Amino acid sequence: MGGIEIKDVRFTYPGQTAPTLCGVDLTVQEGEFLSLIGPSGCGKSTLLRLLAGLERPDSGALLCSGAPVTGPGSDRGVVFQSPALFPWMTALDNVAFAIRKASRTTSKRDARAAAEQSLVRVGLQDQLTALPGQLSGGQQQRVAIARALATGCKTLLLDEPFSALDPKNRFALQELLLSLWEEKHKTVLFVTHDMDEAILLGDRIAFMEPGKIIKRHKVDFPRPRQRETLLISPQCCSLRTELLSLFYKWGEAAEVNP
Repeated sequence: MGGIEIKDVRFTYPGQTAPTLCGVDLTVQEGEFLSLIGPSGCGKSTLLRLLAGLERPDSGALLCSGAPVTGPGSDRGVVFQSPALFPWMTALDNVAFAIRKASRTTSKRDARAAAEQSLVRVGLQDQLTALPGQLSGGQQQRVAIARALATGCKTLLLDEPFSALDPKNRFALQELLLSLWEEKHKTVLFVTHDMDEAILLGDRIAFMEPGKIIKRHKVDFPRPRQRETLLISPQCCSLRTELLSLFYKWGEAAEVNP
């Protein structure tokens, strides 16, 4: 079985008394793009770290593609807000390194060929030999996306990957991510604070209050979606208002694109 299954997951960070997650249940169907939103500190990033295998739950079950999550694995590609690239490696070498780590039997030559192909897919064919410090923030995040996709993962976990970018780069990378997802329909869990981003990208939106999921909304707009028409439609405005009301319940305003 594909997709993501989260069953009654509970987690408390060491040294803290209050739990960060207190019984989270969520299913992401195979090939589905689910946007996860909620106020700061509600546990969104913690949940993604658990799915990535970077933390272990106190109780409950986490499954990706039917297999229990027991640690990091090449079946899951992870992209964080910070690209986390090795600064001494070129864009090509950063991606090739991830490929070889995911598959020890892949030769250096094959890894570099696959890395180049992945970087071309994200529009960086002219930046293969550039170091991260020579790339813009948007280009670095393209490398991070290329790295996640190049490992052949079935599931993508993205934690506010575009939040540090200016609107132009953010919109460009949203469109890029959508086009890449539409090619393979990988299972995607996408954490964001941006209402319009959540609506534009997601098949469904799950709203998280501190410690648990409280609402799930189907984003029933046909694909492909046109930003200019979708985001001003009455249906989108109604959904946005409903989601914003949940943020205001917690005294926090969500981000809305200008």
